[in-house]
Formats: sequence, C-alpha cells, structure tokens
Amino acid sequence: MEYIIDVDELRRDMKEEYVAAMCCGFPMAACDLTDVEHLPDRELVELAQENGVDLRKYIICQI
Repeated sequence: MEYIIDVDELRRDMKEEYVAAMCCGFPMAACDLTDVEHLPDRELVELAQENGVDLRKYIICQI
C-alpha cells in the first residue's frame, strides 16, 4: 500500500520540533533544522521515519 503524505505539514512540524529542541538547550538541532528545510520530499519522509514520527497524521490519501 502506498500513501500520499502532506510533506508541507510534515516539514513544518519537524521544523517546529527542531526549533523547540534548540530553545531547550540542544544547539546541534540547528543542523537538523537546516537539513529539514532543504531535503527533497522523499528524503524528508525517510528522515521522519528514522526519527520515529508517526506518519499516519500526515496521510492525505491512499493510492
């Protein structure tokens, strides 16, 4: 089964998480933030999966 993911919302949420991490004393999150801003959509989804993000929230439709 394949899904169409709302990568714009995923990218926005991941950026918010990294900004929050930076504000909580994890300055290296700035590097991750830069990555998230520039990753192609497919790589962003892969990164989210590697980081344990529940992608069900971002499913637009099933194809």
